[in-house]
Amino acid sequence: MNVRRHHISGLALAAVTALGIGTLSACSSDSAAAGNTDKFDVVASFYPMAFLAEQIGGSHANVSSLTEPGQEPHDLEISARQRAQLEDSDAALYLKGLQPSVDETIEQSGLKTKIDAATLTKLEDHGDVEHEHAGEHSEEEHSEEEGHALDPHVWLDPVKYAEIAKGVGAAFEKADPDHAADYKKNTDALVKKLDDLNTQVADGLKNTETKVFFTNHASFGYFAERYGLTQEAISGVDPDSEPSPARIKELRTEAKADGVTTVFYETLVSDKTAKTLADDAGLKTDVLDPLEGITDKSKGDDYFQVMEANLKALQTALGAK
Repeated sequence: MNVRRHHISGLALAAVTALGIGTLSACSSDSAAAGNTDKFDVVASFYPMAFLAEQIGGSHANVSSLTEPGQEPHDLEISARQRAQLEDSDAALYLKGLQPSVDETIEQSGLKTKIDAATLTKLEDHGDVEHEHAGEHSEEEHSEEEGHALDPHVWLDPVKYAEIAKGVGAAFEKADPDHAADYKKNTDALVKKLDDLNTQVADGLKNTETKVFFTNHASFGYFAERYGLTQEAISGVDPDSEPSPARIKELRTEAKADGVTTVFYETLVSDKTAKTLADDAGLKTDVLDPLEGITDKSKGDDYFQVMEANLKALQTALGAK
């Protein structure tokens, strides 16, 4: 497993803008339509959860998202209307630790079926903003540091996303046994597609000139670990913040040493920080989408299409052979 040499809190840096469920055909943009239907009503916290619910629920599920298209998921505050929406639904699917307001509301709700994706796979600690170079602290010193927030970006690893899909499928089968066979069939089909995607990405990134890529924010920790890459994040919590001169100098040196050609930014976040570094270091810029939502700016209409676009961007930037 390759560990990023400069770590940024996954949860803090996950704070990117503009995400929602966009093109999910089974999802309603009207929260009032979420509950009290003749289908299995599922409220999802944000796009990656809504996508799973739609794929697994199929024609039997009515899926809605608490996070609207273009809305930042991490700072979402649940409204009274959304609280009522949850109470009228049959199930809630969320990722605990990503959206505190959602966590609190779901925990306080009277819902019988509460599916926390964070319990369906293993989350990892991918470090903190001020993490120093490897070797500058002893193991004992590291053990004395405060624990960091666990990185929630598990959906960017197709293997972990498939683990979550299996758990969601099992929960749907239990909550709506009349359609259990269909949920099982849909889950198996989705897991197969995720397995195929994992193979596609692994093969596509197996032989590259460099294994290092630069991002605005550290969203791709699980992805990097899965495929033997090293993610370098530029700056901290604020998506629009500029890296310090020292950090720019450090990354410029690393770019030369590691053969880095491209600085990635996110579709719905300002490219100001990426361009600051790119201009200074003579690098290109491109999009690497953390897939917290689908909008008209996304390079694809759903999870799989955007992940394939991410793969192509990385193959170009890393010099795939």
